[in-house]
Amino acid sequence: MSRLGSVQRKMPCVFVTEVKAEPSAKREHQPFKVLATETLSDKALDADVYNAIATEKVDGTCCYVTTYKGQPYLWARLDRKPNKQADKRFKKFLHSKENSKEFLWNIEEDFKPIPECWIAAKEAEQHNGHPVPDENGHIPGWVPVERTSKQYCWHSSVVNYELGIALVLRHHPDDPGLLEISSVPLSELLEQTLELIGTNINGNPYGLGSKKYPLHFLIPHGAFQVRNLPALKHNDLLSWFEGCREGKIEGIVWHCGDGCLIKVHRHHLGLCWPLPDTYMNSKPVIINMNLNKYDYTFDNKCLFNQFFKIDKQKFGRLKDIIFDV
Repeated sequence: MSRLGSVQRKMPCVFVTEVKAEPSAKREHQPFKVLATETLSDKALDADVYNAIATEKVDGTCCYVTTYKGQPYLWARLDRKPNKQADKRFKKFLHSKENSKEFLWNIEEDFKPIPECWIAAKEAEQHNGHPVPDENGHIPGWVPVERTSKQYCWHSSVVNYELGIALVLRHHPDDPGLLEISSVPLSELLEQTLELIGTNINGNPYGLGSKKYPLHFLIPHGAFQVRNLPALKHNDLLSWFEGCREGKIEGIVWHCGDGCLIKVHRHHLGLCWPLPDTYMNSKPVIINMNLNKYDYTFDNKCLFNQFFKIDKQKFGRLKDIIFDV
């Protein structure tokens, strides 16, 4: 499986951004918007964004595959965040800080407790070999998804650790116009980040499954490359998002040659998301789920078995379904 950059920290916008005192369309109760100006950011230029690979930004929750208990495991995103007192102090500092000053954190006392198995993200900022908070006061990190986890039950539904497999959505290897849902060895996904999408994730912007038949799967980051993008200019990108079928996506992530990831979200351009009909929903999907090859008895309620026996009515907005089981 081809892979591009790994999402291990917050991605900067391709444009310089500005804050406007208007209610956010992205986050409820947020009294401001972050909008893109027409100026490309220094980070994007330094990373040579003009020669980067553009991919679709998928709307879900970030996951990571790395080793745990001696085998490939799915990990859920869990940022270490400050407690109420430290957060209040930090926000007060942000509103009154001077360029010559730096906020001082006490890592032992200022942060909420985390599980013992928590690990910091690979690209978390470090000081003396220890992870430190980013500009938002968070330390990005991960926790392993246990099979019996209630908090991460939708994460655990897309993996089977006994067989070492995961449910993955990607382009069909022989036909880029087709999407394919199949079981993929977790060993093939090691050290990759992926997006978990589905019925109970982020408001389900792709309309997948239903309350009765919840549907979830993983998409490797960078899996959907964006072709024929316009020039990297604010108005050209705005027109592309508004007027092109391929532009019915949440945003774009540029994977740069130095490993840097740069993004633009529809909200940066003042556009709405989610949409009633996305580009992903317009593509036919092939189900490649031959469970007979496994010497294993799947639970009737497990998602792998549901994909094996699934009917089109369970897919929600994914209408054009092809079965290859």
